[in-house]
Amino acid sequence: MRPSKIAVKVLEGEEPIFYDPIYHGRTLKVFGMDDYPVRFMNYLIAEYRKIGYSPIVFDTTGRVEGEFDTVIDVRDGENLGLDPIKLYKASYLDPYTAVTIVQTLYGLDRSLTDRLYVDVLLGKVSSVPEAVKRGEKYSEVIIEGYTPLDEAFYTGDVPELKGSVLVNLGETHSITLVGIAFLTLAAVFEKRREAFVGLTDGAVLAYTTAGGAALPLLTRPLRRRVTAIASQYAIDSLLNVSGPVLLLYHDPDVQSLVYESSGVPPGPTRKFITKSSGAYIVRSPETVDVFHGELPEEVP
Repeated sequence: MRPSKIAVKVLEGEEPIFYDPIYHGRTLKVFGMDDYPVRFMNYLIAEYRKIGYSPIVFDTTGRVEGEFDTVIDVRDGENLGLDPIKLYKASYLDPYTAVTIVQTLYGLDRSLTDRLYVDVLLGKVSSVPEAVKRGEKYSEVIIEGYTPLDEAFYTGDVPELKGSVLVNLGETHSITLVGIAFLTLAAVFEKRREAFVGLTDGAVLAYTTAGGAALPLLTRPLRRRVTAIASQYAIDSLLNVSGPVLLLYHDPDVQSLVYESSGVPPGPTRKFITKSSGAYIVRSPETVDVFHGELPEEVP
C-alpha cells in the first residue's frame, strides 16, 4: 500500500517502514528505556514540520529540541496566566469547557458546577482566584484543594497560544501542577488542525486525575491531527490507547509486556529489540502485523 502524504518513516528495513496515521491510527505510541523515547520524539517533530504540521508538545523531560513560536516554562510558584476562565475570556475556550476544567480539578458536583457556570456567564467571576474569594458554596469546595502553587499558576496575563507551542514541564516538581497544566492546555489545543501533538513522558502527564482526563482530548481520532505518545513506562493507561506501537530498546520483560498487550502471538515475531533496532506493531480487525528494522539515521 502506498503511504499517504502524512506518513513518516519509523524504521529502516529491506524497504522503509512507515507510520501512516490514515491507515494505522492517529496516535502512535513509542516505548523505550532511558532517552530513547524523547530522541524519537525529536525525530518525529522534525519530520512533521517538513510535512507542514505545527508541533504542540508537552514535555516532562526537558529534552525536547527545536524552535517554537511559544515556549511555556512551567515552574513551581511562577505566574503563568493559565487560568481556564481567563482563557475563556481570551477566546481560547468556551465557557462551559472552562468551568468543567475547574470542576475536574477541584471536585465540584454538578449543581455547584452549574452555579459557577452561571456566575462566569454573568461576568461575576473572571478567574479561578475570584471564584475562590466569592464566598459561594463552590468557593468552599475549591479552596479545599487550592494551593499557593495554583494561585501563582493562574496569576498573570494569558500567554499567546498560536503557532507551534512547547509546554516545558521538566522544571516543576509538583505532579499536581503537571496535571493542571496538561488538562488546561489540552482543552485549548483539542481541536487544533494541521498539528502534530507530542506527549513525553506520556505516563507522567497522565498520572493524575486531571492528566488522565486530558489524555483522551489529544488522542481521540481527528482529521489533520497526528499524536505521538512517548514513554519509558508501558502502563495500561497508555497501552490501552488505540493506535500502533513502536517498541524501542527496553528490558526484556517490558518488551514481552508490550508484545503481549498488542496481541502479538509467541514465536519468531517477538524478536528482542536491540539498541539500534525497533519493532513496529500495527493492529487491524483481522490481524496483527509486526515489522522489524533499524532506527532511521536521522534519529539523534
